[in-house]
Amino acid sequence: MKFLVMIYCDDSLLGDLPDGQFDTMMRGCLDKADELKRNGTLIDSQKLQAPSQSRTMRIRQGRTTVVDGPFAETKEYLGGFNLIEARDMDEALEIAKSFPWASIGSIEVRPVADLEEERRRVSVAA
Repeated sequence: MKFLVMIYCDDSLLGDLPDGQFDTMMRGCLDKADELKRNGTLIDSQKLQAPSQSRTMRIRQGRTTVVDGPFAETKEYLGGFNLIEARDMDEALEIAKSFPWASIGSIEVRPVADLEEERRRVSVAA
């Protein structure tokens, strides 16, 4: 079963880290990702650019609007993700706990829906 592990960051907490601590945490995160990739648990992992680089688009009643930044005002923002393979939610949470970012942000673990099953359900061939 696939799970998306979303890493949320809080710049105020990141800014309070002692000098060099962010780099130490990032090295630990990359080492953990490499280990999970070697054992077949990690499918993909990416770091996202800062929210200031993003745009949010909405279409309402045929009208498209695009605004700078993330969808909602919040201290925490999506900083990166890991797509993993795990037996169940409990194992996915254990894997997520092994990354250091929960101590200065949060980590959301969400099951990934089976898109092929959805294609069959709505009768759309690949």
